[in-house]
Amino acid sequence: MRHITSLDEANLSQASVVTIGAFDGVHRGHRHLIGQLIHHARLTGLIPVVLTFFPHPKMVLHGFRPGFYLTLPDAKAALLSELGVKLVITHPFDDAIRQIRAADFVDGLIRSLNMAELWVGPDFALGYKREGDVAFLRRQAELKGFELRVVDLMDVAGERISSSRVREALAKGDVAEAARLLGRWYVVPGEVTHGVQRGRTIGFPTANLKVRVEQAIPARGVYSGWAEFAGQRKLAVINIGSRPTFDGASNMVIEAHVLDFSGDLYGQQMALHFAARLRDEQRFGGVEALVAQIEADITLTRKLLGEASPHLSSLPQGS
Repeated sequence: MRHITSLDEANLSQASVVTIGAFDGVHRGHRHLIGQLIHHARLTGLIPVVLTFFPHPKMVLHGFRPGFYLTLPDAKAALLSELGVKLVITHPFDDAIRQIRAADFVDGLIRSLNMAELWVGPDFALGYKREGDVAFLRRQAELKGFELRVVDLMDVAGERISSSRVREALAKGDVAEAARLLGRWYVVPGEVTHGVQRGRTIGFPTANLKVRVEQAIPARGVYSGWAEFAGQRKLAVINIGSRPTFDGASNMVIEAHVLDFSGDLYGQQMALHFAARLRDEQRFGGVEALVAQIEADITLTRKLLGEASPHLSSLPQGS
């Protein structure tokens, strides 16, 4: 898979089938659409291309929102690659891009991508003041010799999926529902940084994760999941909160106690996969009570996930 950051870098000589969208999270609806596009590309010999934008247009039009993104550009491109996309373009979105007329943008798609087909959703629009809606694109297709296909972001079961629904589930701490909508566990990547090491003093060392401010984080609480680092995946109890037993109402931290592991993780990249919410964040009367609860969290994590897989086959299927 090739991942580039400008439409002008593409210069495809082989004809392509293109879809455009935010694709934040690469959820089940996206996966269903991309799966159809990949199958079609294989049958027709077209190159499957995804054009997306960063920042998200909403961030430019309505202002910066911390914790907005389900997937940042590299993670999104990796997920699209796993589905079979051959070219991902993460094009900058800014005031200059939003001023481009729709017809000119279509010309750029044809010129840079040798576009034979364009697949869009029924509410899709591009160009200045969203003038390039489906009706406009149908006229462009007839005029400029490409095929337009209008598809819907429903999964194979006919459920309408959206990135907003995933964000809402995460805001409630319902990581199981987020996983059901995504078709994978929700993942938060970051770098392990030095903390105050209080966990180590009570026998439960934690890896503190520094996460980009744009990344969506589940609600405060304690979760079961996996920590992925240096080619390993280990069960983990993950805490998101202010450590009220020690710190009162201090700044939020994201920390993971990695089960069956000892070693130095500082400076390493780690991805936390969220599988289940165990409980709310709470303040304990003392260290003894906290230790007892952590031990219970570990026991429950092993019970819930000990035989499960951090891959798609073990995803929850209920609503």
